[in-house]
Order: sequence, then C-alpha cells, then structure tokens
Amino acid sequence: METLYRTDAPTRAEIDALPGAVLLEFGANWCGHCMAAQPPLAEAFAGHGAVTHIKVEDGPGRPLGRSFRVKLWPTLIFLRDGQEVERLVRPLAAAPIADALARIEAPPP
Repeated sequence: METLYRTDAPTRAEIDALPGAVLLEFGANWCGHCMAAQPPLAEAFAGHGAVTHIKVEDGPGRPLGRSFRVKLWPTLIFLRDGQEVERLVRPLAAAPIADALARIEAPPP
C-alpha cells in the first residue's frame, strides 16, 4: 500500500493500460479527510497485496483527476484492466473498501 500521494501522476493512457486490479486514490498529503481515510484503507488493504495502489496528488490543473471527474478528496477509484468498476468518496469504514477490493480482484462475470 502506498503511503504518500505522488506529484508525478501517470497519464490517463497509462492508467487505462494497466492490467489487473488497481486502486487509484486521489487526494493530498495535507488533506484532513485524506488522513482520516488512511486507517480504514490500511485495514481494508490487508490481504489484498495483489492490488496495485496508486496515490495521486490532485488539485486544480491536475489532468488525471479531471479526467476521472474527481470533486472531493479522497476519492478511491477501483479499476480492473483499466476500467472503472467502483468508486468511493471520503470512505471512513474499512468494510466498503474491502468489498470493492474483493470485486476488482474477482474474475469478471
């Protein structure tokens, strides 16, 4: 699990091309809501080591966040083979995060 938001965001094309299960997290290192989400995120992430976790610093003029229409932080976008499967905004409990992680790890229907 990533611990800090990266300022060097990948491009949308790079994200769309990622294989497998990916958790894309938008926020900022100084954001109180983002900090509050970290303990439930860490709890939910336990046992999901196969999921690639990418934390991206978001804000005005950041094209990746705009391409996903991110409005509030943190926003968690759960992807399977580059396609959005689910999205959680400002999660404060581990269970919904763990459920979404399980869905992106499961084989597609």
